[in-house]
Amino acid sequence: MQGEFTFGMNRIYLAFPELGFHTTYYLSVNTLVIEQCAAEIQALQMPKFLSWRSRHALLSGRSTVVPGLPEDLIFLHTTYSGPRFARDARSRLWEGATVTYVALQLAFHMGFEQVILVGVDHNFTTTGKPNSTVVSQGEDRDHFHHAYFGKGFRWQLPDLQTSERAYRMAHAAYLQAGRRVLDATIGGRLDVFPKVEYERLF
Repeated sequence: MQGEFTFGMNRIYLAFPELGFHTTYYLSVNTLVIEQCAAEIQALQMPKFLSWRSRHALLSGRSTVVPGLPEDLIFLHTTYSGPRFARDARSRLWEGATVTYVALQLAFHMGFEQVILVGVDHNFTTTGKPNSTVVSQGEDRDHFHHAYFGKGFRWQLPDLQTSERAYRMAHAAYLQAGRRVLDATIGGRLDVFPKVEYERLF
C-alpha cells in the first residue's frame, strides 16, 4: 500500500513499524481513543482529522479558535444521531458507529473514485451491549496489536448492526456517483461491499 493515498484510524500507528510506512492521513472520532491517546496522536507527522467534541484533549493550554490550531489538525463536526451520508465533509458527518464510515465520507469529499477497505474484520470476540463502555482486562484479541485496546484501556463495544446500516448507505452513495468501494480485508466478515483479493492489489 505504500505510495497509495491511505487513511489510518484510531491506533493504526502501532502498525507503522511493521508496515514500514505511515498512512497519508490519520482519523479518529472516538472520544475515548482521543482522550487516552492524545500525546501519541499529536506526535503523528501527517494531517489529522479528529472530532471537534474531543478538541480539549488535544488543545490543552492552547486556544481553540482557528488562529491557535496546528496546521495539520483538522476538526470535523461528527454526530452520533441523524443517519446520513455526507458528500461534503464541511457539513455534519454521521459516525455510523464506526470511524471507517467517517473515512468513507472524507474520501468521497476528497474526490476519490475508488476506495479499498483493508483490515475491516467486522468481527469481535468481546461481547456485550453495543456502545457500552468497558475497561479492557488484558491483551486485545480483537485488533491487529495486543496493546491496541490493551489492559486498562476504556473503549466502547461495537454496534455492528448500525455499522452495517452505515456501510450500506456509503455503498449506495458511491454507486450513485459512479464510484465504488471494494473490500480487500483478508478473512473479514463484512458482506456489504464487493470483495477483492488483497494479494492481487498490493
